[in-house]
Amino acid sequence: MSTISTKQKMTNYRWVICIMLFFATTINYMDRQVLSLTWVDFIAPEFDWTNSDYGTITSLFSIFYAVSMLFAGRFVDWMGTKKGFMWTIFIWSLGAVIHAFCGIATSGIVAGDWTLSFHSAAESIRTVAIAGAAGRVLTTSVTLFIFARLVLAVGEAGNFPAAIKTTAEYFPKKDRGFATSLFNSGAQIGALLAPVTIPFIAKAWGWEMAFIVIGALGFVWMGFWQFLYHKPGKNKRVNQAELDYILQDSESENPTEEKVEEGQEKKLSFIECFKFKQTWAFALGKFLTDGVWWFYLFWTPAYLSSVYGVTSTEAALPIFVLYMVTMLSIVGGWLPTFFVDKKNMNPYAGRMRAMLIFAFFPLLALLAQPLGHISYWIPVVIIGIAGAAHQAWSANIFSTVGDMFPKSAIATITGIGGMMGGVGSFLINKGSGVLFDYSADTNMKFFGFEGIDSGYFIIFSICAVAYLLGWIIMKSLVPKYKPIQL
Repeated sequence: MSTISTKQKMTNYRWVICIMLFFATTINYMDRQVLSLTWVDFIAPEFDWTNSDYGTITSLFSIFYAVSMLFAGRFVDWMGTKKGFMWTIFIWSLGAVIHAFCGIATSGIVAGDWTLSFHSAAESIRTVAIAGAAGRVLTTSVTLFIFARLVLAVGEAGNFPAAIKTTAEYFPKKDRGFATSLFNSGAQIGALLAPVTIPFIAKAWGWEMAFIVIGALGFVWMGFWQFLYHKPGKNKRVNQAELDYILQDSESENPTEEKVEEGQEKKLSFIECFKFKQTWAFALGKFLTDGVWWFYLFWTPAYLSSVYGVTSTEAALPIFVLYMVTMLSIVGGWLPTFFVDKKNMNPYAGRMRAMLIFAFFPLLALLAQPLGHISYWIPVVIIGIAGAAHQAWSANIFSTVGDMFPKSAIATITGIGGMMGGVGSFLINKGSGVLFDYSADTNMKFFGFEGIDSGYFIIFSICAVAYLLGWIIMKSLVPKYKPIQL
């Protein structure tokens, strides 16, 4: 075990890096929420989208994200943290901005005029739709948005592999859960800021400008990252005391890991990664639970609109409150540290104990629809609590990768788990869109609910039990702490 220097006061530059990861995650979630907050009131009327069309777009985003995660982790391990993060945020910011030009491109393809402004493109689309080309407008617009989501997904897939790898570089194992929960809270902050900014930008300047303004934030972040990030051993802002603190785990578990240049470590191949039960535990945990968060993220505005008649601007306050509630997830990073420091548990055992506790809170989602007739504020708060539990769970399931795998494989394993999470998200988003249209069109009845309300009750029920099932599978595959040695 390294001896932490006591001759000088320790710097705390690792928290500056954590703040950068927080802002990256905040921007990440704002970019992916622009569509969910604009499609009902602004985009759907222009292109005549249905729930199924939106479900197709969001579900394909999930599958693009899933496949990209598989390669994004490998890409970040290959390129290194600094360059890998720069590339990923550049691509996803570009993808976010591309959405704004889907209307102009639709008009150009259907009407043949590529010289129009955003407003005149919308007028052109309405004209050709009235003239009998509504089907072409619908098909073309959906296809173009799918392409924009593809670019966004390819870039966004790199955020968590790069962030988890950075956390492993800058924090000892006992602090990684807390650091991850802090930067991961950017997801809630992004989701919190989005409803109080995006609908109003869209209403004032058009939905296109919402994509452009939010997308531009990523380019600003890139400038700060280029200046602020260096590996701890080469960072002049990190003194020896802090470096000793950061590297306190390395000598006891893999003494050579920190002594080699990035890119020279022994790496696991894809095939080798899948040989470990630890990989499957992480991947299946992500598969069962990631889709729950994405369902809440993508469908809550539509839920408030479809079931309670709340417009996107009226939904700003309840969605803001919802994501304020999710900020309770900060406990998710502290609780495992408590188990490690106070109960003398190893990091993995402490994390699994915390995750079991968090897995019970999503069961409240079973009450969202039954109590919704009293006030829509009840399901809003329940979804907020379930979302907080998810983010606490998410911070810890990510940290299990650092507990088990060497740093040279962390981004790759994170990418594999992210791919599985994306597959789960694809299934729940596509299934939700189809189910909601079917339940509304057939006035389906289920457990006392009718129409689209019954569809939401079914999905909420699935979301409620996903975490307990995920925990049971993870614990069965990896019952005890067992780090991988290369």
